[in-house]
Amino acid sequence: MTKSSNEEKWRGSGGGDPWEQAQASGAWQRIDLLSLVPLVAIAALAIGVAALAWFVERSEVERARVKIATDALWVEQTLRFQLSIHEDLLVRLALEGVEGVPQAMFEARARLHIATNPEVQSLTFYDAAGKVLQAVPDRVVPDDPELAALMKGRAAHATRPVYGNVSANGLVTIGMPLAGAGGLVMATISIPILLERHIPWWIAEQYGVKVIDAGGETIAARQRLETRAGNARHVIAFDPPLRGTLLQISAYDARGGFHSTLLFGAIMALAAFSVVALAVLFLSTRRRRDAELRLRGETAFRRSMEESLTVGLRAKDHDGRILYVNAAFCNLVGLGANEIVGRAPPMPYWDPSRMGEVEERQRQLKASGAVSQSFETRFRHRDGHEIDVQVFEAPLIDAGGVHRGWMGSVIDITESRKAAKRARTQDETIARTGRLVALGEMASTLAHELNQPLSAIASYAAGLLNLTAKPDMDTVLVRLGAEKLSQQAARAGLVIQRVQDMARKREPRFSQTHLEDVIAGTISLLSADAREHHVQLTAEIEPTPPVAADHILLEQLLINLTRNGMEAMGEHRTGDLLRIRLRPRETSAIIEVVDQGGGIAPEVEDRLYDAFASTKPQGLGMGLKICRSIVELHGGQLGFRPGEGGGTVFTVSLPYTHHEMSAGEGGRMV
Repeated sequence: MTKSSNEEKWRGSGGGDPWEQAQASGAWQRIDLLSLVPLVAIAALAIGVAALAWFVERSEVERARVKIATDALWVEQTLRFQLSIHEDLLVRLALEGVEGVPQAMFEARARLHIATNPEVQSLTFYDAAGKVLQAVPDRVVPDDPELAALMKGRAAHATRPVYGNVSANGLVTIGMPLAGAGGLVMATISIPILLERHIPWWIAEQYGVKVIDAGGETIAARQRLETRAGNARHVIAFDPPLRGTLLQISAYDARGGFHSTLLFGAIMALAAFSVVALAVLFLSTRRRRDAELRLRGETAFRRSMEESLTVGLRAKDHDGRILYVNAAFCNLVGLGANEIVGRAPPMPYWDPSRMGEVEERQRQLKASGAVSQSFETRFRHRDGHEIDVQVFEAPLIDAGGVHRGWMGSVIDITESRKAAKRARTQDETIARTGRLVALGEMASTLAHELNQPLSAIASYAAGLLNLTAKPDMDTVLVRLGAEKLSQQAARAGLVIQRVQDMARKREPRFSQTHLEDVIAGTISLLSADAREHHVQLTAEIEPTPPVAADHILLEQLLINLTRNGMEAMGEHRTGDLLRIRLRPRETSAIIEVVDQGGGIAPEVEDRLYDAFASTKPQGLGMGLKICRSIVELHGGQLGFRPGEGGGTVFTVSLPYTHHEMSAGEGGRMV
């Protein structure tokens, strides 16, 4: 089974290109590490981005936690410090009250402290009985019975102010007993104002600060926005100084804030873009690798086909520089590809005797444009022997549609020419033998043809002798007898010349030939044979233009066909008439030989023109083969068909203008 059939079988079974399948199979069987680099890069980048995101998230959470804890401690310390200032004021006032500070001085100091610290709502002195001695501002007296009772219990040993309960509206009362004298000094402080006054703006811009009770209810707050549940927050116990309270700080922004989110978003966007880019690169690389595998497989397949061809392939540019040769061409001329490719004319395989012809053909190729051409020439092998080749030059068109040069298919026709020459010689020998056989078969006809002019010559010679014997000889009759004698001698000579032409080996001589004359001569030669076969020969002739033909060969053709027809009308005939028709057609003349014999058996039809194929016991089987060779030599066609009333019709088609014979053929029959 050939490689081509194997390939068609593979394709027919749905397997695709065998080379491509083999390449693909080999690609799956081995791991292409280089192709995995984009995939590994994508995985590494994804893992790295995920790790970075996790790390940034953790860092942001930790940073936010530390920052809010730090800020919460700072706020707590600030508030405690401010409350300690108020405590110190109460301690000084308590000491001064024991020493009997004048009321004017107390009021001045109290009013100054309230003016500089608006969160202090009031300052009040009580005596031991709980009576208000002094109050700043006037008519603002704190009412905290629990604190008063507590203070009475601690009056003997209290050294620092005592805080009362924080009211629902955010007020808290601080009391300091007067040591030894009884009584106490109390200050009322507003927690909301305390937050508003002593929490700086940069804290307020980031956090919401609240003082809440144990149940989570807000007592006082400084908060410009509502915080979300997921935002960072920090809670610190604010007891002491404020009993049962907590300080809560909540961030307005989510973890990391806007800038961290923006940075993280940018990183994620770049990472996503990088992943997409790497994915596209991976897909592109895989497609390119697959395309390269297919291209490599197809290139190998095409190279294998080119190298397995027996036809030489040769590509050249417009200047004749060789671009490519295959192995068959190298074997043809006996040179390696490295000795030919890239070489400019003249080529080492050109025949020196035809150098001018080859150069002229190269110039014609360059000037003719993208038109396919074919010609025959001769190459010289490296060892010196000559090679007859036929070259088919086709335009070499690149992918852009530009005519770059010529692609030549070179076929070695040396052996075919030798075989054709041997076949021509054999055909000529067979044709000559056929003519000799035909002459032998026409011996009686020739004898009859010669007998008539020879008898006439003898009669005219005897008459001339009689005339010359008379004393009163009639010169007119003598001259007339001599002319008749000359005519009969010429007639006998013509018969002998025709026999010699048919018998001798000669080259065809083409000339303008009237087919009517050929038919008439054939009937004249075969009239005696027709009488012996009891066949009536008739001619049905329509005027036709002359054809370029060899008169003797056409006469031999018609003699063979007519004799075959007469012999076919032997035992199984349907009539006694054998007709030779001549009819014109548009481009050719048609000669038909119509017999009334028994026809051609179907089993003989396929080998009717084969050499030595004969249905006659003593036939050589060469007649119809010679006939077809003669017709093909004249550029015509020979065929046959069954007759309408029985028998066979042989048809000869001869063109009016015969093709020109090539110089190599020399006009010989092929």
